[in-house]
Formats: sequence, structure tokens, C-alpha cells
Amino acid sequence: MTQFTDWLAEEDRQRRMASLHRDLHHRSPASDTLDLASNDYLGLSRDVRVIAGARSAADTWGAGSTGSRLVTGSTELLRDLESDLASFMGYESALVFSSGYLANLGAVTALAGPDCLIISDQWNHASLIDACRLSRSEVLVAPHVDPETVANLLANRRQPRALIVTDAVFSVDGDLAPLIDLHHVARASGAALLVDEAHSLGVVGPGGKGATTAAGLSGEPDVIATATLSKSLASQGGAILATSEVRSHIINRARSFIFDTALVPAAAGAARVALQVLRQEPQLSDRANVVAAQLRGILHEIGWSSPPPAAAVVSAPIADSALAVLAADTCRESGVLVGCFRPPSVPDGIPRLRLTARANLTEAQLLTTSRALQLARQAVTAAEHAAAHATNTAQSTAESAEGRTT
Repeated sequence: MTQFTDWLAEEDRQRRMASLHRDLHHRSPASDTLDLASNDYLGLSRDVRVIAGARSAADTWGAGSTGSRLVTGSTELLRDLESDLASFMGYESALVFSSGYLANLGAVTALAGPDCLIISDQWNHASLIDACRLSRSEVLVAPHVDPETVANLLANRRQPRALIVTDAVFSVDGDLAPLIDLHHVARASGAALLVDEAHSLGVVGPGGKGATTAAGLSGEPDVIATATLSKSLASQGGAILATSEVRSHIINRARSFIFDTALVPAAAGAARVALQVLRQEPQLSDRANVVAAQLRGILHEIGWSSPPPAAAVVSAPIADSALAVLAADTCRESGVLVGCFRPPSVPDGIPRLRLTARANLTEAQLLTTSRALQLARQAVTAAEHAAAHATNTAQSTAESAEGRTT
């Protein structure tokens, strides 16, 4: 009889053989590694004003939130943060969660159900995918950024309600969803459009107000946005932005809101100050986009293809997972941390290096990045040549052996 844990060893073996094993790498405050893997798009996570906001909130409200939002966790601080977010992004109201993941779970599960059809983009983030699975709705997955297929799927639905679910900026390649077209489709069929602004808040739209604002959709009654406070706003937490009616419904129906402990005061205080900084310095959004274009230019100069970034995410497809790991490791050894996306994190199965732009990246740091990526490119090319040579040698040996036996 096999033991229950025997399967874990086999799973681990298979992951390692496929170069899909992952380990935790613990950051140190003393590290001088250049970070191009985080989501700190505006460079505010170390901003003294944001840190002071976290400290002030903790001094005022304490270290913990003390309970769920419906019991003791709702504070005036969270109320003010919600007001600030709604005003900045152009919505009637906002509702803060303890993470962006839980905000997506809450929004989709509370707004969907057995009488609702969900149309989900093929490349949506895992939090949206999981939310769809938990929704009790029929879920149809549409090809990536394909409003025409979405329209066709909606036209043939049997459910009285429908919800289109999409990222605004997709986290793997950094491309932008066709929100205006999707909203036309939604409105024509009586559906609602739910947009995850996780990678667009702070870097898309006028002053970083988000993709729905850029598309002229914020505040529309059939548009719901979700957002995270952990990327451009350099803190932690998530939010839903919608009408007051939708907000009230989610408060009463979203299990990930009702049964979760509220966001801690320090995170709320930091996010609120970061939002104030973005209001006062909208050029941070522009700068992040400029840096993203520069990073893509560096990749092209050394021979790696990279799709045009719509925000701060810049990616470079790599032939296989082992080579992607090699490239990322070479960058790390050269003092630059980049993302290494492999299955199942990539929806098309193609591994990628993922670089994230920061508004405070200097020209000297861009030069360091260029050198590290050049070394990574050389390491990948050498590995490809070695693999090709080994294949040719094996093929020649096999052909010689076959000739001796004929």
C-alpha cells in the first residue's frame, strides 16, 4: 500500500524535470539587487510619505483591524480611503477588501450565480478564473481580446443575466483589453462589464486614473471595476468600484468580504497617502510608461522580441522553461531581478521573462539592466547552441550505427 505522501515526491520530480519547480527567495533590506520583478510601478513602496502614512495609521488605529468589516473592522480610515478611491477613479462608491484577489472573488461571486452567464477572457488573471469557478454560473472562455466572439456567445445565451469579465491590462504580456468594444457588446445584450484594474490603476489613463476612465466608462451603471492597492499604490488590499447599489449588494452577498478580516490600518494609511501622491504628481504615471518603452527597446536591441506595453508590464517570450530559468538566474547573478513566468502562470504555455517598469528607475539602472539582459541573452544562445550540437551528435551516432548494421 502506498502512503498518501508518496505522490508529493513524484509531483516534485516531474516539476523539476520540466523546469517548473519554484522556491521562495527572501529579500533582504541590505540587498542591492535592482528590482524589475515587483509591481511597485510608481516607486512608492519606499517613499517616506507613504511610510509615514502607514506609521500614522498604526499609531492612531493600532496594529490590527480587530475583526471583519461587518463587526469591528470598518473604520473611518477605510471609509475615507474608499471615498478617495471612488473620487479618483470616477465611480460613485468603492468597497475595500484585504486583497485584490478577494475583491475579485467577492465581485464575481456576488454578481453572478446560476441565472447568470459569465464570459471570461482566455488570459484573465487566476483570481478572476477562480472567482468564475466559484460563481455557480455557466462560464464560457472567449479567445483573448475578441469582442466579436463575446457578442456571439452572449447572443446565444439562455440565462437572463450575463457578466463579461476581463483584465484591463493583462499581467503576462501587458496588453490592454478593448474595453470600449466590450462595453458596446455588454450594453447591446443587457450584460454588465467587470474590469480588473490591477495593472492599470496608476499607469493607464489621465494621471493614472485607470483604463475604465481612459475609455470613458468609469461611473457607468453597468461597469464594475476592481483594483488592487498593492501595485501602483505600494501597499496591500483591494477594492471594488461601482454604483452604491452594487456596493450594498456586495456587502451583503460577497463571502470574501463578509467572512474576512478587514484590511489593517497601516496598509490603508499607506494606500491613502500613495493615492494623494499620485494626485499631486501625475507625471509619475507618464514616467512609468516611458520606462516601460525603454525596457522594451533594450530587449529589442539584444534580439529578444517583446510586444508593445500598454502600461508597466514588459515581457519577452523564451523558447522553453529551462531557458527562461537560465535567463532569470543570469540576470539575478548580474544584480537584476526579473520575473520568470512559466506554466501554469502563462495562459498560452510559452515561458517569458517579465520586466516591470518603475517610475523612479534611473538611467544608470537602465544601463545595468541592459548589461544583465545582454548576459542573459548570451547564456540562452550558448545553451541553445549546446543543445543543437548534442542533438546533431546523437543523430549522427544513430545514423552511423544504423549504417553498420545494414
